[in-house]
Amino acid sequence: MRLRVVDLETTGGDRTSEIIEVGIVDVVQGADGEWTPLPPVSKLFRPRGEISFHAMAVHHLTPEHFCDADPHCDEYALREMFAACGPADVMVAHSARFERGFIADTAHAGLPWICTLRSAKQVWPDAPGHSNQVLRYWRGHRHDPALADPAHRAGPDAWVTAHTLIDLLKTASIEQMIEWSNAPRDVETVPFGKHRRKPWAQVPDDYLRWMAGQSDMDADVLTAARAEIERRSRG
Repeated sequence: MRLRVVDLETTGGDRTSEIIEVGIVDVVQGADGEWTPLPPVSKLFRPRGEISFHAMAVHHLTPEHFCDADPHCDEYALREMFAACGPADVMVAHSARFERGFIADTAHAGLPWICTLRSAKQVWPDAPGHSNQVLRYWRGHRHDPALADPAHRAGPDAWVTAHTLIDLLKTASIEQMIEWSNAPRDVETVPFGKHRRKPWAQVPDDYLRWMAGQSDMDADVLTAARAEIERRSRG
């Protein structure tokens, strides 16, 4: 069994952004049942457009980090990078919704995903926080700085996530974490737009119908909007 932990750094936070760094840490199970992380693999990809200043402030990657010889990132480049690491059984990321927005299923042959953020919220609901770095210190993980730092770079973040995954596997099964990771998110209020933060019961009918008809809407938001429409239809 091989669980492939991935982390991405991008030029920004929306769907038009580009991948500029990929980190991979494979976690493998030995004959004794113990899980072990393999050394991190990371690669820079030259952006076609600009890197936002907000993104630079997170990962500190600037145009000076790239040269003309660096490739651009696309599905084929990702597929080649994954293939070079060998076949995997499950994809893993912390806040996997972000990585899944950039990595097409065809790049990894449609493997299932584990989200360590969602899984950590299930296993450790009373943690002081569920970010990658908070869990790192709260769970007492002691990492080699050469592998785990700096934070918010793809290789080190994948290394930290891999150890969170191994920690989670002491309590939860792979199947359970896949189920948690794919369950609809509980969206209690509208997350954007003119009705942001309103409970669904207070959103006008026409706005709900508009949301439900958007093909590129967040899947969990769509589920919440359609559930409210269904609730009203039942009277």
